[in-house]
Amino acid sequence: MRPDTPAENADHTGEAARLERTAGLYPEDAEHLLVQAAAHLELAGDRPGATALYDRLLSAAGTLENPHLVRALKAANLWEYDHEAEARAIIDGVRAASPRDPAPWVIVAESLESHDELEAAQETFTQAATLLLTDVAEPPYATHPVLFGRHRVRRMLGATHDDWDLLADTLHSSPVSLDELHDPKRVWSLGSDNPAELQAEISRLRAELNTHRAALSRPFPVAVLHWPAPELTELLTAYPSLASEYPSHEDHLTTIETSLRELAASGTPNLGIVTGTVPSYEAFAASEASSPADGTLLPQYATTLAARGLAVAWPPQGGAGCWCGSGDSYGGCHGASQ
Repeated sequence: MRPDTPAENADHTGEAARLERTAGLYPEDAEHLLVQAAAHLELAGDRPGATALYDRLLSAAGTLENPHLVRALKAANLWEYDHEAEARAIIDGVRAASPRDPAPWVIVAESLESHDELEAAQETFTQAATLLLTDVAEPPYATHPVLFGRHRVRRMLGATHDDWDLLADTLHSSPVSLDELHDPKRVWSLGSDNPAELQAEISRLRAELNTHRAALSRPFPVAVLHWPAPELTELLTAYPSLASEYPSHEDHLTTIETSLRELAASGTPNLGIVTGTVPSYEAFAASEASSPADGTLLPQYATTLAARGLAVAWPPQGGAGCWCGSGDSYGGCHGASQ
C-alpha cells in the first residue's frame, strides 16, 4: 500500500521517520518500509528526501526483492521536481529490463501519462500487456491496472477498442463503466453550471476513487499465520511445547483454509495470510520479553507481520498460485472445494 492521504491531513514527515526507525529494527523488511517512508516524504513535499531514500535502497540493489519497482518510483518522483532527463533515462531502463512484476510498468506508464506523454504511455502499457498477458488464460489480479491504464490512455487518444480494451471492460467491477470513467469529456463537466451534471460527475469520481483506493489499500484486520514446512519443523524442534498448536504440517494448512473460510462466511472482510520464519518469531518474542515457546504470542506475531505490510490477500485471485507454496494454482489446491 502506498499512502494517499493529503499532507494537510496527516503527519507524513513523522510517519516517514517512524518507518525509517522500524526499518532499522527489521532489516529483512527494510525495502518495503523504506518505500513506504519515501511515499510519505513525497506527500509531505520533500521530494529530494524521497529520492535520497530510493538511492539508499538502490545502493544495495543486489539484495532488493524488486529493484525495478524502486527505480520506477524514483523516476516518477524525480520528474515531479524538474529532473525530467534523469527520470526519462530511468524509465527507458525499466522498460528495457522488461520486469515480470506489473507494478513498475504501471508506475512509469502513469508518470508518462501525467506529463501528457500519452503515446509513450500507451506504448508502455502495451509493452507490459504483451509481456505479462500473452497466452495467459486469466489475467492475474496484479495485472489489472495495466489493462485499466491502457484502456484509459487509449480512450484519451480516441483509439478504437481492441481485444485488451474489451478484456479490461470485463474485468472492471465498478458500477460505472470504464468508457464512462475514462471519457475525456468528463473534465469539461466539472465546469458545468448544471447541479445535476455536477452531482453525476461527483458520483463517477467517487466510484473511480473507491476503486483506486481498494487497489492501493488492503488492510488486513484478520491475518492468519502460515508456517512453511521447513520453518514449522525448525520451530517444533526448537520449541516442542508448540506441538499442541501444530500436530502436523498438513493439519496446519487445513486449519488455515478452514479458519479463513469460516471467517469469510461470517462476513469478515479483507482476510489475509502472513508467513512466519523462526528467526523473525524469535526476534518478536525477544521484543515482547517473552519466550518463543509461549503459544499465546503466535496471534500477536501474526498481527505484527500484517502491520508491517507482509500480509497477502486471501483467497488468491483468479489462477494465482496457492498460498501454501505448493506451486499449484489455488483452485487446484486448497481452493479446490471452494
